[in-house]
Amino acid sequence: SVRRALDAGQAAADLHAFLAAHSRTPVPQPLSYLIDDVARRHGHLRIGAASAYVRCDDEAVLNEILADRRSTGLRLRRLAPTVLASQADPNSLLEALREMGYAPAAESAEGDVLITRAGARRTPPRTPPTPVPEGPPVPDDTLLGAAVRAIRAGDTAATVIRKDPSEGGPSSTTSSGSLPRTTSAETLATVQAAAMTGTAVWIGYVNAEGAASQRVIAPVRVEGGFVTAYDHTADEVRTFALHRITGVAELAEDGKG
Repeated sequence: SVRRALDAGQAAADLHAFLAAHSRTPVPQPLSYLIDDVARRHGHLRIGAASAYVRCDDEAVLNEILADRRSTGLRLRRLAPTVLASQADPNSLLEALREMGYAPAAESAEGDVLITRAGARRTPPRTPPTPVPEGPPVPDDTLLGAAVRAIRAGDTAATVIRKDPSEGGPSSTTSSGSLPRTTSAETLATVQAAAMTGTAVWIGYVNAEGAASQRVIAPVRVEGGFVTAYDHTADEVRTFALHRITGVAELAEDGKG
């Protein structure tokens, strides 16, 4: 077609000459008009690539930029009296013009001036939450061992022979695991005696969260309102507040841990 010939670099005169040389008859006038009309409109629209542009209402400023040797690396060319195109990216073009002493401003695709705050930082992406496992966690060896010790200590506390506080001798085995309440003075005297003799006692205890439990402990030291003892339930040495002990009972000799 005529357009493809013009795209390939042929001029209208070249097409007229080619047809005249290869046609046995004169070239039809409508064809000549077609060639001239397409050639006149060909290239009226121009398409090209540009990474960034500079526009300014003052043409003299753009002339200064083009004449400045420092702008050579920007590969600027004039698209219109008030518009220059560049092969540099927008950020590089901004920095280069600022270094040349100008005060350019970036603009959006809609032509609005972009406002940037110094030191502005984007919010980092949120870390996805850790998946919550369904059901209780699988017990490890530590948890299983603690459970076994708690059961054994509970069995000991429920079946051990207690000394009768009034007679100083052993009483019958308690099958219900109940522990009578004692006064603060009775509690202090009992754990002090156990610490001196190295014997174990059975206590009821309420922790800071209000959870009640019964434990078999071997007191080691009693001072400052606290008793330090070996806790057979936890299998470790712990410190208990005396005012949180609800009851205490001595164990018979065969009940020592």
